Amino acid sequence: MPLKDRLIICIASSWDIDPTSKHQVMRILSQTNDVLWVNYHGSRRPSLNRKDARSALGALKRVASGLRPIHERMSQLTPLVIPGARDLRVRKLNEHLVVSQIKRAVRTMRKPNQPVQLWTFAPDVDFLAGRFDEERLVYYCVDDFAAFEGFDAEAINAAEARLAGKADVVLATSKPLLEKCQRLHSNVHLVRHGVDHDHFASALDRRERPDALQSIPRPIAGFVGLIDHWFDVQLVSEVAKRMPDVSFVLIGDVRVDVGPLADLPNVHLLGRKPYAELPGYLASFDVGLIPFVRNQLTESVNPIKLREYLAAGLGVVSTDLPEVRRYDKFVLLTDESAAFADACRSAIASNNDDARRKRSNAMVGESWQSVTNRLCDIVMTLPAASHEKSATPHICLASQ
Repeated sequence: MPLKDRLIICIASSWDIDPTSKHQVMRILSQTNDVLWVNYHGSRRPSLNRKDARSALGALKRVASGLRPIHERMSQLTPLVIPGARDLRVRKLNEHLVVSQIKRAVRTMRKPNQPVQLWTFAPDVDFLAGRFDEERLVYYCVDDFAAFEGFDAEAINAAEARLAGKADVVLATSKPLLEKCQRLHSNVHLVRHGVDHDHFASALDRRERPDALQSIPRPIAGFVGLIDHWFDVQLVSEVAKRMPDVSFVLIGDVRVDVGPLADLPNVHLLGRKPYAELPGYLASFDVGLIPFVRNQLTESVNPIKLREYLAAGLGVVSTDLPEVRRYDKFVLLTDESAAFADACRSAIASNNDDARRKRSNAMVGESWQSVTNRLCDIVMTLPAASHEKSATPHICLASQ
């Protein structure tokens, strides 16, 4: 069932980062709806470091710019909040500020009698429920937020339970998240991530190497993504030492100590590259890597990069993550450095044009458009919203 002619309030992290599931879904929904993207960062406690200082400065600039158009039917808002949210009075004041600023933006964007829906990717915004006369409240659970560094696990879990209790539907992007959300709501659907297939499949026909790779010899074992506390620096270091004849190219912002990698001659940290340029890099990779630490956070993750690698035709070597196991036809799984190196050599040996096209073709049916179509069916077949729900967890059966 199509979702159209609504005003969708989307509560998510910053719009101005590399595309995630939030960006992909809302970009598609904005073709037939108006979308207000709210840059919300209430979940994580900032630290006194350079990264958070840059993030805070960027947020202040976005706040000062007010309601900013992204395109004709989509705008973004960064609400002004007061630092010190641990204090109850400050937190309540911030909630009032966020609600009032969103309401002001809604008055600007909303057409006469236009239905409103509230979609949140943040787990701690139960205070928004029912404040916009919304016909639907959707909680889209994409991570186990309590497992992130810098998050107050107890507070996040409590807030998430309150939010789920007020939601009309909960969407979970992995089987472990589905099982977690089953304890919080009676209407939970497993909707795994998709892929921007046409974009990444363009790697199949690219022959010219990006300038940054011109001096880097092949074969290349490559990674694309944020290098943060879930990235296993030690594993990649050990694998790179075992494979001195292979170049390890890591593309993405670095937010952890990568000292064990920095001095290795066959490891190349290239930093973040524009999304538009990524297929050109993947075209020169011989294998894609997902070297994640095994912990509570990654046990629930559904790495978008997996489908992006496959759409680009790459074989993949990954640590043994639950959601990645489903693709064992194309992925080699191991957590041990010697076996990981052997798997990389095997994947590199099978890197030929026929194999790449088969992998890419297998991802055609997993497009973001297909995912969004399913989301629309789920949301638009719900009964009318009523935000007087209890925040008490439910025993439920979940849609697979």
